[in-house]
Amino acid sequence: MDFGPGYRVYYGRDGRNMILLLGGGSKRRQNADIAAAVTRWKRYKQTKR
Repeated sequence: MDFGPGYRVYYGRDGRNMILLLGGGSKRRQNADIAAAVTRWKRYKQTKR
């Protein structure tokens, strides 16, 4: 996926499915964006059960 220079999109893999974690952004916010993506991934896995 190409969303322009320096932008990131976070996703997880669930078997053959790609789960978009609805987050991403610039280099400046990278640490906060990663933390938010990790939280969303954990929440996804908990609700999937």
